[in-house]
Amino acid sequence: MPVPTTPARKTSRRLLRDDVYGRIRDEIVRGRLAPGEKINDAELGAWLGVSRTPVREALLRLARDGLVLARPGRVTTVAPEDETTLAHAREVVAELHALAVRTAAPRLGEDDLAVMDAATGRLRAALAVPDPAAALQADDDFHAVPVRAAGNPILAEQLDAVTAMLRRAEFLHFGSITGADSPAEHDLIVRRLREGDAVGAAEATRANWLGLGRPGPTAPPP
Repeated sequence: MPVPTTPARKTSRRLLRDDVYGRIRDEIVRGRLAPGEKINDAELGAWLGVSRTPVREALLRLARDGLVLARPGRVTTVAPEDETTLAHAREVVAELHALAVRTAAPRLGEDDLAVMDAATGRLRAALAVPDPAAALQADDDFHAVPVRAAGNPILAEQLDAVTAMLRRAEFLHFGSITGADSPAEHDLIVRRLREGDAVGAAEATRANWLGLGRPGPTAPPP
């Protein structure tokens, strides 16, 4: 899909770099800029209403995130999917989220756990429709609670960069990848937290992330 031609809302100067980065990343993660598609920084700048400089800075960040292939003197493209890279990202994300839960466990109160329960409820509803955007937002909301409670900005920053690759795979292949068991896995995480079992909650979190974004089992031929 080409870059949209309808001008986007004006980006604030204060958050210019982060806004431009976030909005281009969202186009990639949701598949509106498809794997292998050429990226023109002038077109992106015109759409976002910004100069080419913040767009180029954003593309460099996205290249570090593994979402863009930016080679000097050559065409910049959206990075193709690569299962080996996804497997590496999945391992990193699983370990970081497990660390977040283990760190946050003593700090999480009943109000926090209720927020996580509510997010799981929204996840179940979105999977039943199905509604990919709502499902992934609910999943993000669930895991954001312990990440915030952990209080480690470096942990949160690393997760933000690496998780985008997994979310893109889920958007592009929603319905054909694993994830149907995720609500039950969320329930287990919260149950372990209510029991005061930080290690068990961390292990359940690790298992939850290691299972996400993988292709589901192929149905046998009739």
